[in-house]
Amino acid sequence: MKNRKLALAGLLGAGLLGAGLLVAACGTSGSSSTAAAPGGQGFTPPKLDALAQLGQPEGQVNVLAWPGYAENGSNDPAVDWVTGFEKETGCKVNVKAFGTSDEAVSLMKTGQYDVISASGDASLRLIASGDVEPVNTALVPNYADVFDFLKNRPWNSVDNVSYGVPHGWGANLLTWRTDKVTPAPTSWSVMFDANSPYKGKISAYDSPIYIADAALYLQTHKPELGIKNPYALDDKQFQAAVDLLKQQRPMVGEYWSDYLKESQALKSGDAVVGTAWQVTVNLTKSEGAPVESVLPSEGATGWSDTWMVGAKSPHKTCSYKWLNHIVSPKANAQVAEYFGESPSNPKACAETKDKKHCETYHAGDAAYASKIQYWTTPITQCLDGRTDVKCKDYGEWTRAWTEIKG
Repeated sequence: MKNRKLALAGLLGAGLLGAGLLVAACGTSGSSSTAAAPGGQGFTPPKLDALAQLGQPEGQVNVLAWPGYAENGSNDPAVDWVTGFEKETGCKVNVKAFGTSDEAVSLMKTGQYDVISASGDASLRLIASGDVEPVNTALVPNYADVFDFLKNRPWNSVDNVSYGVPHGWGANLLTWRTDKVTPAPTSWSVMFDANSPYKGKISAYDSPIYIADAALYLQTHKPELGIKNPYALDDKQFQAAVDLLKQQRPMVGEYWSDYLKESQALKSGDAVVGTAWQVTVNLTKSEGAPVESVLPSEGATGWSDTWMVGAKSPHKTCSYKWLNHIVSPKANAQVAEYFGESPSNPKACAETKDKKHCETYHAGDAAYASKIQYWTTPITQCLDGRTDVKCKDYGEWTRAWTEIKG
């Protein structure tokens, strides 16, 4: 989300995982190129063309995915939407799972992967750096069925040019042990209030993008800061969010990036309250721990994931076939139900084993979706439309996160 178009090679250092890249593309504090692009993201991506037509399948596709997005039955024989795709297309699926968006961006820059399931805090970085290319949605027949409110959003398109196929979406929920936390919480205060009775038993997401969770909380509890978008923070707003997270730091028992580790902490009681994905809640419940979750009164951050095609991919036809497969009704239903999210294809709702799945996850509910502040890369051009100040870019978020965690 923060890549540049210029001097690309020199800025891809491992430390900030390319944090400076988008900044240069969008104009740094010392640049005169600060006007936002027509698409509103504040940068002009490299000139890359989408695939014009499909060819013969190349025999394989290298998939970079969130855990649970490309299951072939090896983790659970009943969970498999890869094997059928391989038989149908002749494209062998090689999967590499990642734990955070920063890790995903770093891996995608190697050029070894054909497609990626990118959340909004990764997608713009990949677009701006030229690591992914526009997608010809006409070559993805199932794209036509995808919910309209997921298409051409700021995290998956630039200037009305699509860079991917919406996959699934959901909120970063508040979860708790029902036998340890009473009354049932309805606010993020249980995690951010300095007087929380659950100090040392709090679990928080381990990523710079978590700063947005603090900003979202402050948006309600300190309205005088004037925060309108938790990814658009000026100096004062950003410092307030950082200070809140520093206050929270000694209260956190564990930061997690692997949802399985958070699940284990909840089961053991090492954590009794935290921010979690629905898949974490589902898994923890299924293994006997008494947990529940809620979208708190302040709203929540969340994800709307996009399948994107690598610019250097030598397997473009298999890549497009994968994009079409993963948002087909049956596969989209399987992923959504296994992971715990809303599918992007409304036809998937008829394919879920739990016939109430789409109701539970608010599929197609644009009003519910509007309560979620989807991960988006912070850049110097304020994403809330302000032009009289500069906002903190992701490089600054990354540095601050290192400082917060000590």
